[in-house]
Amino acid sequence: MRHDSNDAKDSSAEPRTEEERLRQQVEALSERVQQLEQEKRHYQWLAESTTDLISRHDHNGVFLYASQAARTLLGYDPDDLIGVSAYDLFHPDDLAALLSKSPRIYYHEGFYEQTYRFRTRSGHYIWFETTSRTRRDPATGELTDVLCVSRDVSRRVESEARRERLARVVESTTDFVLFCDQDEHVVYCNQAARSLFRLDEEGASTTIAELLVPTSAQRWREQVLPAVTLEGRWSGELALASPSGEIPVLSVVQLHREQGGQTRLSILNRDLSLRLEAEAQARRHQEQITHANRLASLGELATNIAHECNQPLAAMGNYASGALMQLERDPDQPAHQLALPLNRINDQIQRLSERFKHIRRFVRRGSLHLAPQDLAEIIGQACDLCEPQCRHEGVHLASRLAPGLDLVMADAIGLEQVLVNLIRNALDACRDIATPPRPPCIRLEAYPLGSRECCVDIVDDGPGVAPEQRQGLFTPFVSGRKDGLGMGLSISLSLIEAMGGNLVLIDDGDPPSADALAPGTGTRRPEDPDAPQGARFRITLPSA
Repeated sequence: MRHDSNDAKDSSAEPRTEEERLRQQVEALSERVQQLEQEKRHYQWLAESTTDLISRHDHNGVFLYASQAARTLLGYDPDDLIGVSAYDLFHPDDLAALLSKSPRIYYHEGFYEQTYRFRTRSGHYIWFETTSRTRRDPATGELTDVLCVSRDVSRRVESEARRERLARVVESTTDFVLFCDQDEHVVYCNQAARSLFRLDEEGASTTIAELLVPTSAQRWREQVLPAVTLEGRWSGELALASPSGEIPVLSVVQLHREQGGQTRLSILNRDLSLRLEAEAQARRHQEQITHANRLASLGELATNIAHECNQPLAAMGNYASGALMQLERDPDQPAHQLALPLNRINDQIQRLSERFKHIRRFVRRGSLHLAPQDLAEIIGQACDLCEPQCRHEGVHLASRLAPGLDLVMADAIGLEQVLVNLIRNALDACRDIATPPRPPCIRLEAYPLGSRECCVDIVDDGPGVAPEQRQGLFTPFVSGRKDGLGMGLSISLSLIEAMGGNLVLIDDGDPPSADALAPGTGTRRPEDPDAPQGARFRITLPSA
């Protein structure tokens, strides 16, 4: 009985008839068709959803299918592309390059990738990158269709073109461009740097420190690298140690962080040799011009200085004659009786000696040396130089110094020259002023301006500066006098600016305070409100 029951189970699991077997096969086939249809819808959904253009073409490039991305990428409705040859939308140059290649190249093993320009519906071209897959008839080997996946790579192509242009600029520039890794080894140097250091393009494993002179290499370690690490950038002057000698450069160092945490440094070095030489030449010319200006000023003052020296010379002659007369009357008199005339002669000699030392310092050629200076002392020395000529012209020269004047950062001879130039200009302006009821006056007013600056105003009783002359007042070779060279104010301005200060003409709209020098910005004399309006030049210098 057990055997019979098993036979019954086996017979029930198998189809009893041929009809049942066919029905089961149909059901299995129907289920497979449903699966394939579901997969088809899924792949179609993927094709229609992707941002890349998926297309199918025949052997002539004619569109057989185009996904919905054709609208966003090209502006075409997918149905509009069906029946259109893709080759008709290629840029002519790119199509010629494509057709000139052998099919074995661009259909190698059924795959091909190309980058080309493709025309959109609006008429402009975009860069396309297409990956193609060919399908062939297994029996005949004939091409049946081509499946393509295309994407817009215009930004990438433009970015690569920009990088290529930048690379050409870097390679052709005369500046010395270097790139180094995080260990400071040179990994790239442009043509100018290779020629200078005689290196290959990778730098031959040279470090940046080896390309600098010792002082700059020390600065690189102590200043540049910490600043770049902290701020990402540094700029300043260094010196390169080339085989031909030391080259001063303006260096710009930039930190670049790459993926993976690695860093690189780019160093742009601009040769400063020509600029520094030009600046040195300009300084030499400026020194020669200022020296010539001092000599010219001294030439105009020479007559009055000689007249000033006559007085102590005459006094010495009188004392010497008196001493000789005493010796003639009493040859045996004690020597101490001649002490008075001899001491007075010595005093006059010292006075002349100091005057001549001052003149020699004034005309000596030299560059500016900034140091803390006593402003009152320099004003006094300038007044000593100009006072004889002012007295001879009938012009009163006076100085008013505010209490508590600070030392100023200046060059003593340069500042004195500026004061002499301005006093002489004021003297020229006062020559035509009528003397009654009082002589014209030139005043030097010095006062602190806050805690960081000091001012010196040079004020005269002349006619002032005409409005049409104010614009080019400090321009070289522009002068308000018929016989003027127009260099005095220009030289004065350049000297004061080199000292870190400023020289301006103050507008005469505000009268000064009668008892305070600091707020004084006008040109009237406080003691005489009816005095004529003159000019007020203001020198501003930093306090020491």
